[in-house]
Amino acid sequence: MRLLALLTDAYGAGGGIARYNQALLAACSQSAIVTEVVVLPRFASASASVPAKVRQLPPSSDRATWGARAVALAARDRYDGIFCGHLNALPLAAMIALPLRARLWVQVHGVEAWQPRSKVYRGALAGTDLVTSVSRHTRHKLLQWADLQAHRVRVLPNTLAPASVGPQPADVRVDARNAGDDHAILTVGRMSASEAYKGHDRIIAAMPAILARVPNARYRIVGSGDDVARLRQLAERMGVAERVVFAGQVADHDLPRYFASASAFAMPSTGEGFGIVFLEAAAAGLPVIGGNRDGSVDALADGRIGRLVDPGSQEEIVDAVAEALQGRGTGDPAEVERFCFENFSHHVDGLLRSLVH
Repeated sequence: MRLLALLTDAYGAGGGIARYNQALLAACSQSAIVTEVVVLPRFASASASVPAKVRQLPPSSDRATWGARAVALAARDRYDGIFCGHLNALPLAAMIALPLRARLWVQVHGVEAWQPRSKVYRGALAGTDLVTSVSRHTRHKLLQWADLQAHRVRVLPNTLAPASVGPQPADVRVDARNAGDDHAILTVGRMSASEAYKGHDRIIAAMPAILARVPNARYRIVGSGDDVARLRQLAERMGVAERVVFAGQVADHDLPRYFASASAFAMPSTGEGFGIVFLEAAAAGLPVIGGNRDGSVDALADGRIGRLVDPGSQEEIVDAVAEALQGRGTGDPAEVERFCFENFSHHVDGLLRSLVH
């Protein structure tokens, strides 16, 4: 099977969708029925290394240029399947797949699939051969409006890459902490006004009550975006500006250092499709706190990996964070193994085989 993968973010790009796509491509490369995957990304690095059987073309960030290149590729070469990595690109992918009589596989992640789409999208979805969702929550939201039978939408959860962060020895974790900063709360995530659902502001608002119970608590935020100014102002208004640290954007390979210097990871979101960072934090040995209203429930294995709270309840957030900082109320890090790459790769192979039968 020869695949054309139309992706927003691929090798060399950052973020959760990029990491998901990279894991998926790696799994495809290990499948015996795949001969080649040609990747056309919008955002990627032309110099990034890729797995065997994967050929990543130079990126085109401009959507129109990217679409024109996709059409040209399909007209020039023969593909047995089209993988569409984002719902927004589905009409284009459907248009390409139809004349090729190629199998069409679309991936849905989160909020992009939660609200009803136009007839164009509904029709394109109805013509797909396979739809995969990163979580049960996103699958449920999609099925509420799409013209799809439930059995045609499969859940393919995120995975920890083979080289993901592992548990840090206690002495390494202590050495990585700043003096007097023994109780650091960590959130890793983009701070965008369009993604305010991640819950940075909920933790900042809860900081006075957290500090009343854990006086040397500190909140460290890794990430960037156009919502930073609002969050800084909120920290000032709450009187906790000196206890909230905006660390800025951090490369993926530097994240282990931040996990090692933290005592707990918290992201009480309401719009997360899954949240690979929950798994990375748990794999690093941190107690993890997430919201109970979105795909975080899947990432935390219904509360077995970490603690689920109502994002709308400041009391629950305060209790969960304070108890985590005090070494109580943690989940079972061993449960993270269910999301290992071996399981993910086996799942992808089964999905690929279902496309050719």
